[in-house]
Amino acid sequence: MNTTIHLTTDRAEATIDLEGGRLATLAVDGLELLVSSTERPTRWGSFPMIPWCGRLPYGELLSGGETYRFAITSPPHANHGFCHLQPWDRVEVGATSAIITTSLGEPWPFGGWAVQRFELDDTSLTVTGEVHAEQAMPAMIGWHPWFRRQLEQGSPAKLQFDAGVHYVTDDDDIPTGELAPLPPEPWNMCVTDIKESPTITWPDALTLRMESTFDHWVIFTEPVHAICVEPQSGPPNQVNANPVMAAAGEPIVGSMSLIWG
Repeated sequence: MNTTIHLTTDRAEATIDLEGGRLATLAVDGLELLVSSTERPTRWGSFPMIPWCGRLPYGELLSGGETYRFAITSPPHANHGFCHLQPWDRVEVGATSAIITTSLGEPWPFGGWAVQRFELDDTSLTVTGEVHAEQAMPAMIGWHPWFRRQLEQGSPAKLQFDAGVHYVTDDDDIPTGELAPLPPEPWNMCVTDIKESPTITWPDALTLRMESTFDHWVIFTEPVHAICVEPQSGPPNQVNANPVMAAAGEPIVGSMSLIWG
């Protein structure tokens, strides 16, 4: 069974891997922008973070007076949800667009399903995510792209963005709720109050601008081989600290656009 979907325009080509619902490749003018497949599912491509983003402390979700526990994937926490670890199904596929879906079954106690819509043209790729509920439930949506620091031509990547504040974290890297000005690089932090869209420039090769309907971003510049700029519907652990609820007929919806002009 073919588990990939290929989208192609004159300038751009993208591959969607149905095993995890991730954007596995994105090439513009023949240059691959994303880190290629590795053994760790959270270290390559651009994968969806559903039904939570970032760290879920100690794998515990507290909702409606109940405690629900999930597999520890980044000790001592459960990281990035689980939809990037399960199969997605084709709903509709064209030359430059695709719709895929996956159920929120076990280990998720609330049911529901997720949808991703991909739209590619010569100057951009937009991914729209939806989390649909069967009953009221906390949920988040985000994407975790791994951009190569060095393309096959040009100079190493430079990241430019303007954010007002970042979330202070505790010793376990969980947001405390306090906001503060940005610290010096390298960064591994959630920011908000974005004043300028994040832009990655590979001098003499390509410039990529990112836009999102969401107002939170995780910026991760510690790896020597990659830069991660992650739009998401809220800060890590929002499902516990300040949950946004999806309800039947009222999905959580948002999008990420990669624009290269």
